[in-house]
Amino acid sequence: METAQRIERALSQALERAGGPQCPAGLTAAVRHAVFPGGARIRPRLLLAVARACDEDQPPVTDAAAAALEMLHCASLVHDDLPCFDDASMRRGRPSVHAAFGERTAILCGDALIVFAFQTLAHGTQGSPHRLGPLLATLSASAGMPFGIVAGQAWESEPNIPLALYQRAKTGALFAAATAAGAAAAGREPGPWLRVGDLIGEAYQVADDMKDVLGVAAELGKPTGRDQALGRPNAVAELGVEGAKARLKGLLAEARASIPPCPGADALHAEILAQTARLMPQSLARPAA
Repeated sequence: METAQRIERALSQALERAGGPQCPAGLTAAVRHAVFPGGARIRPRLLLAVARACDEDQPPVTDAAAAALEMLHCASLVHDDLPCFDDASMRRGRPSVHAAFGERTAILCGDALIVFAFQTLAHGTQGSPHRLGPLLATLSASAGMPFGIVAGQAWESEPNIPLALYQRAKTGALFAAATAAGAAAAGREPGPWLRVGDLIGEAYQVADDMKDVLGVAAELGKPTGRDQALGRPNAVAELGVEGAKARLKGLLAEARASIPPCPGADALHAEILAQTARLMPQSLARPAA
């Protein structure tokens, strides 16, 4: 099955277990709005690519991990867009969850997605319970403190925001989780894969900073110029455009060099480059690769 179809099927099957007539209709609709249609699904794509590179042998476990990871990402977007944070009215080219369903429902939607991510992981590992522990440890670390997405959001409330720590938590955490969880889903030790994800996450954050400064809102599906407006760290502001491009190129090269020995290393190299090109604005994709 093609990667995109596999991810969408895993998410659809997972969300079928949520909602229903006994759940508030508005919350059910908000959750589906947050998850579908998705963006590039970069994080679950990376997770699946690592699992395949590690000779994946339990597809249901991998699918559950990929769906759980994407739910955590979607939850972070719902919360990030709230008026108390970015106050963004648009996400993925349409109204953000709070703009479409109201602020109270949006908060509950993000909370529900975080909880349901771990329910999905537990459900998908019933046939391989020995893999639940490493996956649970990996994904929970990416969601909480001190280096997860909650900590990343919290840095925005601090008077001084160190760029490296902020990017590691806000963006890098879920990429580190993607590579480590992909290995864990395939029965491999996740630890050696964390460094790969950290580097890819930092590279993607640099690319996202470039998009925020140089991109076009219609192309990105969200407003641009938010980092400057909100006083947040930005790699372009710190390094300049050429410096950010050089940093991005160096991070990607280091990430590829950091891939642990595995049967599918060559294919994983190609996947990293392909997903980076998808993330970046068209005008920047060629020089960054």
